Amino acid sequence: MRKSLFARLLAVSALVAACSVAATAWLAVQTTSGAIRQEQGQNLAADARIYHRLLGYAAAHPTWDGVGATVRELAEQSGRRIALTTQSRAPLADSAARGAAALPAQVSAVVDPLSVDTALSAGAGAAGTTTDRVDPRAVGPFRLPAAERAGLRRTAERGVACLGDFGIAADVVAGASGRPLIRVVGGNDPDRIRGTGCAVDALDTPTSTERKALNALNQLADACLARQGRDGVHLALGLSWGQAAEPVPAEAVPVPAAPMATMPPTPVPSPAPTEAPRAEPSAVPGAVPGPGDQQAAATGENDRAVASCVGTARREQLSSYVASPALLFIGDPGGATVPGFDLSPANTARIAGAAALVLALTVGASVLVGARLVRPLRALTGAAQRMRDGEDTAPVVVAADNEIGRLAAAFNDMSAHRARLEAQRKAMVSDVAHELRTPLSNIRGWLEAAQDGVADPDPDFIAFLHTEAVQLQHIIDDLQDLAQADAGALRLHPEPVAVPELLGQVAAAHQARADAAGVALGVRPPDRPLPPLTADPVRLRQAVGNLVSNAVRHTPAGGEVTLRAYGSEDGDAVLLDVADTGSGIPADDLARVFDRFWRGEKSRSRRTGGSGLGLAIVRKLAEAHGGTATAVSTPGEGSVFTLRFPAGETPAADTGPDADAMNTTI
Repeated sequence: MRKSLFARLLAVSALVAACSVAATAWLAVQTTSGAIRQEQGQNLAADARIYHRLLGYAAAHPTWDGVGATVRELAEQSGRRIALTTQSRAPLADSAARGAAALPAQVSAVVDPLSVDTALSAGAGAAGTTTDRVDPRAVGPFRLPAAERAGLRRTAERGVACLGDFGIAADVVAGASGRPLIRVVGGNDPDRIRGTGCAVDALDTPTSTERKALNALNQLADACLARQGRDGVHLALGLSWGQAAEPVPAEAVPVPAAPMATMPPTPVPSPAPTEAPRAEPSAVPGAVPGPGDQQAAATGENDRAVASCVGTARREQLSSYVASPALLFIGDPGGATVPGFDLSPANTARIAGAAALVLALTVGASVLVGARLVRPLRALTGAAQRMRDGEDTAPVVVAADNEIGRLAAAFNDMSAHRARLEAQRKAMVSDVAHELRTPLSNIRGWLEAAQDGVADPDPDFIAFLHTEAVQLQHIIDDLQDLAQADAGALRLHPEPVAVPELLGQVAAAHQARADAAGVALGVRPPDRPLPPLTADPVRLRQAVGNLVSNAVRHTPAGGEVTLRAYGSEDGDAVLLDVADTGSGIPADDLARVFDRFWRGEKSRSRRTGGSGLGLAIVRKLAEAHGGTATAVSTPGEGSVFTLRFPAGETPAADTGPDADAMNTTI
């Protein structure tokens, strides 16, 4: 199976289908669960706000009479059904009309200001309750009358003005009991506040109303302690006992406040009631802090007993001032519940059936697509195997213009190119053998003649043998250059090149041959300055020399060969032209002039042509420099061979020990 593309495609398709079905089911479940959790979270926040509002009503009223308007208002705001009943389920208020569905068996919450549900209270964003779970808005007999409230207000405003003279921003807030408290802006050091000397002592002294309520609370707490065989305690205004310092009321919290009128500070320092401000919300619902807030550090058994008795005394004292506990029901207006996700056997079978259908369709489609995909691949495999065995390969049929079709077309092109390369290889072997056989046969024949005494080894004899050896060496050098270029081992030594001087040197080197052939050889000066050129001057002279030698050979007596250098129009290249007025090249042969061992004259006579490697070397040398070699020709009029090299800035000469680092291997 691992070797079969069809089987692997089928397996992968089935795996993808199974994964897609599983992923879709998982995504649907997660999305549904997330939506349900989000809706439940929103409902919980709304329920907490409703609970906090009704808890405040119960803390401020001794009965539930008149709560109906508040219930209807909350129901209209939340879009929910809200009902209150006594603990025996006697109705107190219901936002639903008469004849509505019966209330559910499960209670949403119990509204009791003397036993607050801390989870719902925190969800509503309310200020924290005391450790005895008494709602801070339940103040009972500690509520101040208007006269006492006004007197304390004036004292607090004078204290705020005094603090303002010392650069301490503060304002006056009122607690649930009506007692004014100084609220200080955060970031102020309590020692700095204490050192101002502002007279706010009256804010630390209980009023007559508070003393009366505090005495009653103290008696209840002492009675509780007496039943446990413990000594009584003296409760201060902050509900602390013993010798502990009176803490700052919970409502005195540091928040930004606007500046107010000031008054001169009193000369006698007095402790400020805001020596340890705490970060609390600006809306202050509490009136009297609970014992847990005042004795958070108490760890002894006696302190725990005192705290318990004080909490019990507070609930007993406040019981006649707050409404009795009530059951709270919150639901949808029509009595419906939130739908859940029912994964019954029928739903499970339905999901399994849909998954099986998707899987079957995927497998069927994969079979059809796989069969069409594998058929041309098998044809390509057979053709490749025949090519490997050396058999003639018929072109593979290209059925469609897709990936497989383009692969088949590329294979056909490769097969045809391979056939051409094989034919060229055979022809090259034959041409190399012919080119080497001629000088070797001449040398061997004349040496055997000299050995047999037929020929005299005179200077002409030696000169002839030298000429044949030079020709043989020339062929071998050309083959070596081509082999190095093909292997990427042709070494270049680039340096700045003066192109006009180089053309002049090449023309001078071939002047004698051109004069002997009756051909005028010249260099045309450039019309404008040439762009800088960095190249290997030796290889560049070799390439231009091959072109000049070829042009002189194919130009009749009386013709001209002209060398010219010029820059491209955009100045990014240097072009070298070798033009002749020779016989020209037919259009059918022009595309093959740079092929190895190609010669227009098929007899391969030394009189009409060379080895057939010169132009191939020219193209390789041009490509090694990042350039190109092209030719245009008109039969009967002549030909123009052009070398194009990329222009570049002349690099600085490197005369150090690493000068050879400029050498480039192509």
